[in-house]
Amino acid sequence: MLSKKNQSLMAFLALMLLCVIWGYNWVVMKNALHFSSPFDFAALRTVLGALCLFQVMLILKKPFKIKEIPSLMLLGLLQTAGFTGLLIWALVEGGAGKTAVLTYTMPFWTMLFAWPLLGEKLNGWQWPAAFFSFMGILFIFDPLHLGTDLFSMVLAVISGISWAFAVILAKKLQARSPQLDLISLTAWQMLFGSIPIVIVALMVHSAPIEWSGYFIGALIYNAVFGNAIAWLLWLYALRRLSARVATMTTTVCPVLAVIASSIELHEVIKPFEWVGMFFIGTSLLMISYDRIKKHEEELVQPWLRKKPMIKSKARRG
Repeated sequence: MLSKKNQSLMAFLALMLLCVIWGYNWVVMKNALHFSSPFDFAALRTVLGALCLFQVMLILKKPFKIKEIPSLMLLGLLQTAGFTGLLIWALVEGGAGKTAVLTYTMPFWTMLFAWPLLGEKLNGWQWPAAFFSFMGILFIFDPLHLGTDLFSMVLAVISGISWAFAVILAKKLQARSPQLDLISLTAWQMLFGSIPIVIVALMVHSAPIEWSGYFIGALIYNAVFGNAIAWLLWLYALRRLSARVATMTTTVCPVLAVIASSIELHEVIKPFEWVGMFFIGTSLLMISYDRIKKHEEELVQPWLRKKPMIKSKARRG
């Protein structure tokens, strides 16, 4: 048996492996689009990903019976069809690194939409984080020098917004039905969300898929590593690490995407885009720091509530 310290180390290494898988996947997806239309690739990726997760459920003996079907269908529409479908479409014209950074503005949009939808008002570090995110998006878009990738950037931002709405819906769903298994929830929403992508792929299908070795490898990478194994790594890490550490670490993903796309795809980042990425990265760190503070307060508050009781017992003694 591993000691608690070694278990935490293994969990952190699992989380770093997850970040490498997700960060490098932006390059894999960008290259895969040379052999397939974005909707064909998105359809294959999501369907195979769902099947892999169902296989994981079978191995782990998770229940296949589902509840909250309407909510899961809406979640699939937002998280799989909206988030995954739009980001792959955005990669057609846009760079992998820039698309990753704009998509990872999700925490910013979640923070904004949680105000009217969940009643969670902005406070503390969230205000400057919101400002930095807005400035980052503005610098990356560079309104004075709009290029041919404007449509791609808009799709990437909408993808992040769709992801944010999915996060809020998942939060409401888990609060309403805490017994829902995370792997089961992810598998079913992915299956439901893949249906509209498959329909669009069949409607706009124009050129046949080039079943090259790289394309097959990209599908395996996305379905097996990017979905099934990645989710298992995430669950393993969450069981042994605090949520604040896990959240903070995942901010590495867009950084790795930018580095990988610069090296492998030779993508040139313009000065304004570097400034925008810096602002967004700062915003993500602020949001993560704000979550850390809230998590620590949640841990301290019960202790403070118990402390007077301990004192009163000591006085009676």
